Parts: sequence; structure tokens; C-alpha cells
Amino acid sequence: MPATSLDLDFVRAQFPAFSAPETSGWTHFENAGGSFPASQTIDALTGIYRTKVQPYGVGPSGTLGDAMDRARARWAEALGVTPQEVVFGPSTSANTYTLSHAFRSLLKAGDEIIVTDQDHEANSGVWRRMADALGMTIREWKVNGETGRLDAADFHNLLSDKTKLVTFTHCSNLAGEENPVAELTAAARAAGAWSVVDGVSWAPHEICDVNELGADVYMFSLYKVYGVHQGLMSVRTPLMEQLGNQSHYFNAGSPAAKLNPAGPDHAQVAATVGTLDYIEALAGHHGVAANDLHGQVRAVSALWRKQERAITAPLLTFLAAHPRVRLIGPATVDARRAPTVAFMPSKVSPPDLEKLLGERGFVTGANDFYARRLVEALGLDPEIGVMRVSMTHYTSGQDVSRVIAALEELL
Repeated sequence: MPATSLDLDFVRAQFPAFSAPETSGWTHFENAGGSFPASQTIDALTGIYRTKVQPYGVGPSGTLGDAMDRARARWAEALGVTPQEVVFGPSTSANTYTLSHAFRSLLKAGDEIIVTDQDHEANSGVWRRMADALGMTIREWKVNGETGRLDAADFHNLLSDKTKLVTFTHCSNLAGEENPVAELTAAARAAGAWSVVDGVSWAPHEICDVNELGADVYMFSLYKVYGVHQGLMSVRTPLMEQLGNQSHYFNAGSPAAKLNPAGPDHAQVAATVGTLDYIEALAGHHGVAANDLHGQVRAVSALWRKQERAITAPLLTFLAAHPRVRLIGPATVDARRAPTVAFMPSKVSPPDLEKLLGERGFVTGANDFYARRLVEALGLDPEIGVMRVSMTHYTSGQDVSRVIAALEELL
């Protein structure tokens, strides 16, 4: 029978960081900034660099080219798209920058774009600058100034027949709540608009079926999903065919190249399979019935989410009840709550609290986390920022109990 709960001992055995002397004595609670790489990722990248040369030639060159093609095909299967719809780039920030330039040939003065004040700046600033340059009208979907959450009703009110592009985040890296992506992309499509969704803060917790989400562009960062430092974009074919070429003129017909102004990091592209190898190892260990990668990814994601909800609940309960804490985002755990918990302490500054927790062996975060517009919308000082304690499926309940005890002492 398939396992119904995650075997945490097996999971943590897949991450060298949990046994490395460099991380001994430290507990990592800044996973939203970057997760530990799985051993499968490290092995893949190390193996490629032993014989790394330029790809797509004879001998080792051909082997590396084949590995890059295999990585693209496997990620396409995982996401439920075609290999031609998978684009690798150096980061999500770089990918959105390039994408915004590719969109310029499709938009004009007078068109409207919807952006939010909840997003990481990577999926906000580039679109605002593009809109200003083209003379477009910017419609801002604003958060609740107390909670940092977005209301879908406000989005629907902003849509019009002039809306040509909507951009929003799957999950805020501070409010920690999944937005109703499928509902929003369907509404955008009905209005005749394209949708660009930033999945960076949700993908480490669930690798989604892009077809189910309905996004024209869905992107995330693999270094936050137990992998190498690459950004992955799924760009659906009808849009890909219309976007302006950002590469050499002779690459205009190549989906893998047209959104890459420079050559990709060949070794890292090939090594993106490490994340999927890790998921397959979890699927095998936990008796997942699915034989295909797409099914294994969904089943393992469900195990991740169950573990994460269990460890997030005690921390939220503690912070929500604390008289000297302003919690950002939902106070309770449900299917839409990510294990990314941000809050504002009233008696100690976030930077000082980060330092005090560090003296006790906890790695946390204290700044605006590139969500400066959200911090400002909450009425907070972005120069001071907020406190963030972010977990993922490899975080243990014991880790959470210890950080709660430390917070109880320090707050």
C-alpha cells in the first residue's frame, strides 16, 4: 500500500546538508529564500562537470546535448506541457525581464495591464516599466492593508475589454497564501488577456499541472525546489509563437532559444533533472502507484503538503495568539496555506530578532524579501522589513518546537 505520510528520516537522508559539518548546529528556517539541494541534484551536476564541453557535437558534446534535451522533456512531463513549452534561464528575475521585452511587440498604448502590490518585484517592476514605455494603463490589484491578502473579487472588477495582460503571484512570499490561479487565468482568458503567473513561492511545496492552472506563462526557481540555480518558464505554444524573438535572428523559430538572449548554462540545464530524480526516489520509497513522472510528481507533492501543514499549524497558533506579534497572512492552516510565515514583532526589530535567533542556531530572515511594495502596503518600513520563518517538507516538528520556544523567550 502507498504510504500516507512522509518518511522524514528517508527525506532528510537525501540532503547532505543535514549531515555536513558546515551546517552542524544550525536549523534552516529561510527555505523560501533557497532550499537545500538534494543529493540527486549534486550528483547530476558533479557528473556533468567531469566531462563538460559545449553541447550538441560528437563525443561528450553529444552526451551533454542529449542530457539537456532529456531534462527539458522530463520537466515537460512533470508539468503536463510539451518540451517546446519549457524554457530554462539563469533566474526567474532574468526570465521575467526577457519576457517583458518579448511582450512589447504584442501590446500598445491604451492597452491595460493588471499588476499587484503583493508580488516579488521580479514579477512587478518589469511589467510596470514595460507599460510606462508603451503608454499602457496600469491597473493595480491591491492587497488588504492589514493582512497582505488579495481578494479575487477585486481582480474581477479590474478586468475589462481593454485588459491585455495580467500578472500575479501564485503565492506571496510573505502572506504565504495560494491565490486561486485557475479562476483568475480563466477570467483573464475570457476577457481576451494573457496571464503570467509567478510560482516561485508555491513550487517548492507543490509542482503543479500547468494545464490545470491555465496560465499562459508559469515560472519558478529551481534553486528553491531542491535543485540548481536556474529559472524555469512554461510558455504555452499559442503565446510562444507570437512573442518577439529575444535571441539571435536565426533562433526566432526555436522555442528553447528565442527567450534566451545569451546561451544557457548547459550543465545546470542538464542537472535540473536532479529535482525530478529526488521526487522519483521519494515516490519509490513511499510506494506511489503512478508509473509516469507526472503522476509521481503530483503524489509526492501531496505528501509534501501534508507534512508541511502539520508543522506549520503550531507556529501559526503560537504567533496568532501572541500579544506582541502582527501576523501577516492567514492565521490558520488549510490547503492554500504555505509554510512561509511572516510577522512583525512589536518589542524587537526584525533584524535584531534575526540576530538573536542566529545566536541560538536558527537561520531565519528579516528584510523586505523583494516584496517591498507589499511591505509598504502593510504600512511597514521596508528598510526594517518583516520577520520570516519559512519551512518546507524536510523541516521536522522538533525543529518547529525549538524555534517556537526560542521565539517565546525573545518576543
